[in-house]
Amino acid sequence: MTYSLRPTTKDLAKAAGVSRATVDRVLNARDGVKQKTVDKVNAAIRELGFVRNLQAANLARQRNYNFIFALPRSGGEFVQQIERHVDEAKQVFLADDIWASVEYISENDPHSTSDFLASIDPALISGVAIMAPETPQVRDAIKRLQERNIAALPFISNQSGFEDNCVGIDNRAAGATAATLLGRFIKSETASLMVVSESMQSRDSQDRRLGFDDVLNADFPNLRALPSLETYGDWDRAESIIASSLANNADIAGLYIMSSEAEAPVTALKTSGRLNGVVTIAHERTPFTEQALHSGAIDAIIAQNTGHLVRSAIRRLKGIIDNRETLKSQETIRTEILLKTNL
Repeated sequence: MTYSLRPTTKDLAKAAGVSRATVDRVLNARDGVKQKTVDKVNAAIRELGFVRNLQAANLARQRNYNFIFALPRSGGEFVQQIERHVDEAKQVFLADDIWASVEYISENDPHSTSDFLASIDPALISGVAIMAPETPQVRDAIKRLQERNIAALPFISNQSGFEDNCVGIDNRAAGATAATLLGRFIKSETASLMVVSESMQSRDSQDRRLGFDDVLNADFPNLRALPSLETYGDWDRAESIIASSLANNADIAGLYIMSSEAEAPVTALKTSGRLNGVVTIAHERTPFTEQALHSGAIDAIIAQNTGHLVRSAIRRLKGIIDNRETLKSQETIRTEILLKTNL
C-alpha cells in the first residue's frame, strides 16, 4: 500500500482496521488498548512510513517539556560551565516549549540524592538528567522516576544498567588516551605514575582507571601506576595524600587527574616542589585547566564539550518522552585532546 501524500491517522486507522480513536490512544501510549491492537497499529506505522507531527500534537495537548539537571553541589568550575550552557539552552529550545533548570544535589550522600529524585512531581517535571556517583540508591531512584513516567538518564557519570542512555564520553577510552599520552611524554626507562580522583565510587573514574591500566600494562610496561588516591574534593586531604605519595615514591614522573576538578591536585603538586618534574594529564576544560595548560602546570587536557553535553541530554530526554530515537551520530560526545598549541 502506498500513499502519494504524507500518511495521516485516518490512513493508519484504515490500514490497521481500527478506529481513529484507537490510533490516537496508541500514539499517546494511553491505557485500555489490547497489545494485539497496539501491534497492528505499530505495524501500520512501519508499513506506511507514518511520521507524527509532534509539534501539532503537543500544541493540541498543551504539552511543555520541563527538564531538571541534577548536578553535584561541590562540582566546581566544570559544573559551573554546565550550568551556563543550561541557561543558554533555555533560549535555544524555547520554540520547542522546552524549559531546563539546575538543581544541586549532595553527590556524596546517595540517600539525600534518592530522596530528592523521589520528591519530583511528574505533573511539573518531564525529565531529569542526573550527575551523581554510582550507588544502588541512585540507580533505584532513576528506575522509580521512569516508573512514574518521568524521563531520566545518567549525565556524564554513568550508572550500571543505563549504559545505552548515559550522556557523556567513553570514559574507558578517555583513560586509555591518558595512559597513551603519559607513555609517550615520559622518557624515563622506569617510573611510577600517580592517579588521583575525587572518588573511586564515581563510575566515570572507575572506567577511566580500567582503560588507563589496560593501555599501560599492554604498551608501557616500564611505567607503574600507583593505587588511586581519593581527595573527596577536600584541598587539605589532597595536599596530604599527594605529599605522602611523592615522599614514598621518589620515581613518580606522571600524574593523571581523573576527576573534573584539577586545581587541588595541581596546587598540591606545586606545593611539593615537584611540579616541573611530573607530566600531568587532567580532565575537562575549565578556566583553571586552561590557565594551567598555558603555564605548563598541566601538559594535556582530555575534554568533552559541555554545550554538546547539555544539548544532547535535552534532545535525548525529549526523545524518550516522544518515543522517538535520537540520531546516534549527533549525540555521540567526542573526546578532545587539548594541548597548549591548540587551546
